[in-house]
Amino acid sequence: MRKAIVGMLLAVAVSGPVRAQDGVAAKAPPAPDYAMRANWSVFASKGWASPLPAGAAKPARAAKVAVFFLHPTTLRSETGELNQNTADAKANTWTDESSIARQASVFAACCDVYAPRYRAATYNSFASGPVREAAFALAYGDVERAFDAFLKQIADRPFIIAGHSQGAFHSATLLERRIDGAALQKRLVAAYIIGINLAQGDFGKRFKSVTPCAAPDQTGCVVQWNAYLDDVADVAKMAGYSQSTYVQKYGDDAGKVTLCVNPLTFDAKLKEAPSAAAKGAVPGSPGFGAMQPLKAGAVSARCDSGLLLVRPHKELGLEPLPGGAMHYHDLGLFWADTSANAVLRARAYLAGGK
Repeated sequence: MRKAIVGMLLAVAVSGPVRAQDGVAAKAPPAPDYAMRANWSVFASKGWASPLPAGAAKPARAAKVAVFFLHPTTLRSETGELNQNTADAKANTWTDESSIARQASVFAACCDVYAPRYRAATYNSFASGPVREAAFALAYGDVERAFDAFLKQIADRPFIIAGHSQGAFHSATLLERRIDGAALQKRLVAAYIIGINLAQGDFGKRFKSVTPCAAPDQTGCVVQWNAYLDDVADVAKMAGYSQSTYVQKYGDDAGKVTLCVNPLTFDAKLKEAPSAAAKGAVPGSPGFGAMQPLKAGAVSARCDSGLLLVRPHKELGLEPLPGGAMHYHDLGLFWADTSANAVLRARAYLAGGK
């Protein structure tokens, strides 16, 4: 199972016949109605599954910026589901406590947070490329409808889009299809697309107007990283996997290198930072219950060949995936750092920094 997950994370290369779409559609649970509060994990920062960790900045009040957050894959689908049922109480509880409370919450200090429940592709769909493509397409349909409801709710306010893993995949698609080069781009504070493999060359090809974030207070730009243990990961092998989707689509050119923005600096010129720079990581593996208090100074990070290579302190008690992938901890390792950066970008946008 873990190998299948890692494979999906490293290179989402999907294609498939119409019959796969038909099969996925036939098994799909009912489409969520985003006019109903029950179809949102968090709505305007109301409904957090657990309190923020000790040491976190206080939640924003009367926030002028909103966040649209998409959770990662959270259903293993032991009974064969290809897409998550948004009415599944058990799956929703796991989604809320493993992702929403621990990932979407990083934006609570800057913004009103909105996180829709959507029919995310399940782990079961990853076994077949065509089925996975169809399951992702169905999930993305929900994402667009939720985004439209989000835009209606926030009126003309500026916004951040954010997501992790599958949620990042859909965030990138949303950025490409609905925001890049459109009127909405003027309202984009930033896109935090974490845990997938956008290449440097995607900017200018896939994304015509939006660019990577080069400075901590830059707005209207994209942040991305993928974390791996510095002393475990086979950098050349992992980098090759990360670059494969771009190479298949555009060819083997210099743009294939995966975008890596170091979340300890958020500065393209500062690719390496010691643990002393880390503002606060969440200890322990994602799971039920409240988060443990944040631990500052507990992880170093450096960008190398498009990978974010990290050295977390053992006291954090974090378990890697095979190959040293720290995918489950992409945001938790940098919880306070990401929170502070979102506050900075929101303030810069509102001050006219865009």
